[in-house]
Amino acid sequence: MNRDSTATALLVIDAQESFRQRPDEWAATANPDAVDNISQLVDHARAVGGQVVWVTHSEPGSGGVFDPASGFVRVISDLDPQGDEIAVTKTTVNAFTSTDLEAQLRRLGVERVVVCGIRTEQCCETTARMAADLGFAVEFVTDATTTSAIAAKDGLAAVSGDEIMQRTESILAARGFATVIRTADRVDISA
Repeated sequence: MNRDSTATALLVIDAQESFRQRPDEWAATANPDAVDNISQLVDHARAVGGQVVWVTHSEPGSGGVFDPASGFVRVISDLDPQGDEIAVTKTTVNAFTSTDLEAQLRRLGVERVVVCGIRTEQCCETTARMAADLGFAVEFVTDATTTSAIAAKDGLAAVSGDEIMQRTESILAARGFATVIRTADRVDISA
């Protein structure tokens, strides 16, 4: 497929203030450059006429940082969503099941999605897998994602954030769910 002839959407997954409300976890994020890299991807998408999609995660009634009543279910203040860009709020792990995102992308003729955001192995990876199942070409920009370590618990081994990120890109690429790229690769593309 010619990358320059395919309509592309950048999916910014859960880059939201909710995560920064867990300061110890946020300070220990596996990739402190993720938000800067997301910003570069957003600037690039806008410059080449790509669609930018802002996805936030909501857990209504939970009383936590993902409860809309908390006021933190909004895009990180370092990023700057524009009024004409798609914004959806999901209540599931992937960005498609609980939203109309697929229909919106199809209406725009999008054939490729570029995935970035927070929780590499959770909402980002699950969205990438779902997008592939729906027939979209998927690019996964690992250095524009981040996650936190998983502590040992209930007989399960601890996993570092770096290990999670490496595992995610290995599985997505090896199993054919996505092409794994870096921010520098994506911003060097003309579409």
